[in-house]
Amino acid sequence: MYRKLLTLTLLVVAILSVQAQQLTKEQDWHNQDLKENKVMGVSANKAYAELLTGKTPKPIIVAIIDSGTEIEHPDLAENIWVNEKEIAGNGIDDDGNGYIDDIHGWSFLGNANGEHITRETSELTRLYKKYSEKFQNVNMANLSEADKSEYAQFEKIKVEYEKQKEDNLKQYNNVKDIKDFYGVSTEVLKKVFSLDTLTADVIANLKSEDPDIKQAIAFQNYLLANAITPEAIEEALDHFSKALEFGINTEFNPRESIIGDNPTRFDGMVYGSSNVGGQGASHGTHVAGLVGALRNNGIGMNGVASHVKLMIIRAVPDGDERDKDVALAIRYAADNGAKIINMSFGKSYSPEKYLVDEAVRYADSLGVLMIHAAGNDNNNLDVEENYPSPNYLGGGRAVNWLSVGASSMEKDADLPASFSNYGQKEVDIFAPGHQVYSTVINGEYQLNSGTSMAAPVCSGVAALLWSYYPNFSATQVKDILMQSVNNQKKLKVNVPGTENIKKKFGELSVSGGIVNVYNALKMAEKLSK
Repeated sequence: MYRKLLTLTLLVVAILSVQAQQLTKEQDWHNQDLKENKVMGVSANKAYAELLTGKTPKPIIVAIIDSGTEIEHPDLAENIWVNEKEIAGNGIDDDGNGYIDDIHGWSFLGNANGEHITRETSELTRLYKKYSEKFQNVNMANLSEADKSEYAQFEKIKVEYEKQKEDNLKQYNNVKDIKDFYGVSTEVLKKVFSLDTLTADVIANLKSEDPDIKQAIAFQNYLLANAITPEAIEEALDHFSKALEFGINTEFNPRESIIGDNPTRFDGMVYGSSNVGGQGASHGTHVAGLVGALRNNGIGMNGVASHVKLMIIRAVPDGDERDKDVALAIRYAADNGAKIINMSFGKSYSPEKYLVDEAVRYADSLGVLMIHAAGNDNNNLDVEENYPSPNYLGGGRAVNWLSVGASSMEKDADLPASFSNYGQKEVDIFAPGHQVYSTVINGEYQLNSGTSMAAPVCSGVAALLWSYYPNFSATQVKDILMQSVNNQKKLKVNVPGTENIKKKFGELSVSGGIVNVYNALKMAEKLSK
């Protein structure tokens, strides 16, 4: 039984994006250089040492649209954006932007009573519920052509929803079995070998001819070999428990009681709150740190960019974000001076995509560079959908947009992270996103993996470049990043999600390389002259 359970445990660990591990790699690898440090970082440390001495940068505002950020974190507080046109705590919209007391940004997930949406359903669940209610007991003969088209979509959604529900229940039960077997095997080994505690060294030397004892030893050794801790198992159990309780629960609707708006359209109603931190903000705190945690301050880690102001916009719950919140968040960032918008979130359905499209067009017209995580489903985005997207309904495409895949520190077949989405047309560039160390809530730090990490590393590179060359346009900054990559086009790599299918790295993205700020700054200097 343990072999089956262990295989599922590895899947769980991948889904959780390596959220709880001991540090086994150098904490600053994403800032390091391939030639000097033998890791596939972005060469930020080398750039500061060799190219930027004596130069005066101009701070760049980077909007972090995410789950919120702990703005008091000692490695972030100094770099948090302050809306100087607003007077804190006076209950008045001093700058007339429609948002009261938005000192550090805005939350589209809260209300004036201090309540916040921390969990949401998936977009698939919301669509399943919507169509189930619409087509309940319907007579197909009476459907219009438009409704028949919607019904065909509903049939596809129904199959996918029911499969996801079944898979989540199965995985929850499997992880629960893993937890139970871990507890039983631990107690059995302690009793049989008269041990008070089990350590890696002790387990490695245990021997028995009894089949049940051998199974328990093998199980424990496998967990140790793959760095699967009891904490990771608990996180996995919590993950699937929440998926069942919230993510695929058609009756769960926090939006109605906390926000009370119509989430499918703009109606002029201003909602939300100025509380941009709090519960659920760990993901956004990790993202913010990779862009702009204080450099060389003797604690924690170094962000890529040293002269940034982090505008915090809360719009991403644990579950799928609403298109309306994303659209308003993009508009807020663009209207309040952000030059770069980092978007480390995504989903497979976008029912109100037209609202997001309008916001993206608006930000694009203002010369804002939008940087989006490509996603963690090891999908080819030239074939599969992932939202938000630079491709507009009806045709056309945003110019100032970068889609970012996740890379590892290795220059070998494992360069693209195994979970990363890719696409020779739809993913622009790769950036470090596997086991990257950054800030989290409660003033702490953690290793995380995901394109959610790759996007802010890329945003940090863009911010660093732009802060030293502020006269460049967003399009020029994007073009420089694309043309100055650490080019790995010819390197044969594993296609993400496979073990024996190989392609040239240049077939996984437009640029065929890893974003590199040292190269980008050298190119920018030449162009500036």
